[in-house]
Amino acid sequence: MRLIYSLVLYLITPLIWLRLLWRARKQPEYLRHLGERYGFYRQPVPKKLIWVHAVSVGETRAAQPLIDGLLVKWPDHRVLLTGMTPTGRETGTQVYGDRVMQAYLPYDYPAAVDRFFCHFSPAFGVLMETEIWPNLLQAAKNHEVPVMLANARLSVRSARGYGKLGGLFCPAFAALSGVAAQTASDATRIAALGASPVEVCGNLKFDVTPSSENISLGQRWRAAISGRSIWLAASTRDGEELLILDAWRQMGVPKALLVLVPRHPQRFDAVAELLKQQGLNSIRRSAGMPSSETQVWLGDSMGEMAAYYTLADLAFIGGSLLPLGGQNLIEAAACACPVLVGPHTFNFLLATDDAIASGAALRVESPQALALAVANLLGNKAELAAMRAAATAFALAHQGATQRMLRLIERWSGRAGC
Repeated sequence: MRLIYSLVLYLITPLIWLRLLWRARKQPEYLRHLGERYGFYRQPVPKKLIWVHAVSVGETRAAQPLIDGLLVKWPDHRVLLTGMTPTGRETGTQVYGDRVMQAYLPYDYPAAVDRFFCHFSPAFGVLMETEIWPNLLQAAKNHEVPVMLANARLSVRSARGYGKLGGLFCPAFAALSGVAAQTASDATRIAALGASPVEVCGNLKFDVTPSSENISLGQRWRAAISGRSIWLAASTRDGEELLILDAWRQMGVPKALLVLVPRHPQRFDAVAELLKQQGLNSIRRSAGMPSSETQVWLGDSMGEMAAYYTLADLAFIGGSLLPLGGQNLIEAAACACPVLVGPHTFNFLLATDDAIASGAALRVESPQALALAVANLLGNKAELAAMRAAATAFALAHQGATQRMLRLIERWSGRAGC
């Protein structure tokens, strides 16, 4: 099965290049460091190296407490952070600076992943969330590099897909030295695919502390936009902005300001054009602060989400009005921001359900229900305050995954005392 998989990869190489060129139209950075995507690297390698793979922005930020913990536990090792996207790489620079090395993980060609291990020779590897690449994990096994899956999650749909190709993916799961799962359900699904040992550790994202700089920035914004109710639509996806603008029009809250932050930076210009087409008085974050007449403030910045949550009275988490699975509400809770979510939250089901049960979040089923909920909450300061307190308690109650994962990594990697 792995041979057939590898042959298919080689056959679709032209499509991979076309995809890179297509993405490079809006992000030219996709055409940089191309050699790394095939396992060719130039940077010198330290003698002692720990490898952490975080595919893109969300995983890169979530890895922060774990990487900090790895650097403390093994201070004589450098950390190599690999990813797959330019935005993830930029985020790595913002979050870690020169504390880590960065490179792209190669595509899953047998020769490319073999070159990766020959060049870097890491002591062990940690894959964030669910990055299962058959040739990569076989190469790690061949090079005797223990690889663990951390902060692992696996939806029912994804588990079903892996199961249909069990001849390919079950050996890959079995090649892992251990899995630290977010929830018991994730652990059960991952173990059923052949991984062992699998233990439940919780979600690392609860251990990510919003930076004091971002909190201060959000507070300064709040002081500058005094006297207005502010609701945030965070991490919105393609097709959702129009629904959110419809909800905004239905709210009927005088002087309310909508802060709209798309999930992907390559969509900032398109959303700005949509606001213009809709005849709304809007301004981009990069162009300055909103005035008293501004209806929509477009958050076209990276790395400032905690500032937006600190600014807002209330946040709607994007990706959940349409069947896209939703984005994570944990950062909002850490900033004590009350949350609304749509009907589609299967990507973060347990965290969302727990937040709703704790009183930190509410679910709405439609744009009309979103408009009604925002209007009701912005007009009820006592209920907002109660949700804010519940959000803080919810975030604090779920912390501790980092230390649990570090203990397991030490055991599974065979590096205790090293």
